Amino acid sequence: MSEFLTYKGKPLVRKGNEIYYGDMREKYVIKLEILSTKKEGDLDAADKVKVLLLLSDTDLSYKSRIVKTSEKSGLYEAMDIGSVWLERELKKNA
Repeated sequence: MSEFLTYKGKPLVRKGNEIYYGDMREKYVIKLEILSTKKEGDLDAADKVKVLLLLSDTDLSYKSRIVKTSEKSGLYEAMDIGSVWLERELKKNA
């Protein structure tokens, strides 16, 4: 059993307002930054989310690791585009 939550078979890890999607042993990962939230009932829901496709090589500077970036409305849209970007890049570099 995995120690992480998964989405489409890849690890999903949250720390504060950041969510990482993907396996750090692969060449790319997705980082989601929750920029703002809105109230939905008693819960805070992500409103604006920055999506970044990153090289997973932590020896590189953060800025040079950024491959693509976008801003989406809501976590669903952000995860949707992030998972597409990640799958495409991993297939290209397989």
